[in-house]
Amino acid sequence: MGFDTLFSRQVESLGQKGDVLIGISTSGNSDNIVKAVESAGDLGMKVIVFTGRDGGKLAKSGDVMISIPSDDTQHIQEGHITAGHIVCELVEQAFS
Repeated sequence: MGFDTLFSRQVESLGQKGDVLIGISTSGNSDNIVKAVESAGDLGMKVIVFTGRDGGKLAKSGDVMISIPSDDTQHIQEGHITAGHIVCELVEQAFS
């Protein structure tokens, strides 16, 4: 057992069908996030992935991909923050 299974083990123990997992990886290649997304899919969870560049390994994962088309880590993370705020606002509006 190593760091690459840290999040997938949490998903497997706490996740349920109908839950939503948001996986964030600047490169889209972080093994711990890739495995968590795979575990969530196996459980029937909905998955939103936040990536950068070309999406990496996560490009074909999840139900929704939000990718910041940049090679600059700082700009990708800034885009993720902005997109995260937008997603939160849409969820709030949906449940208000």
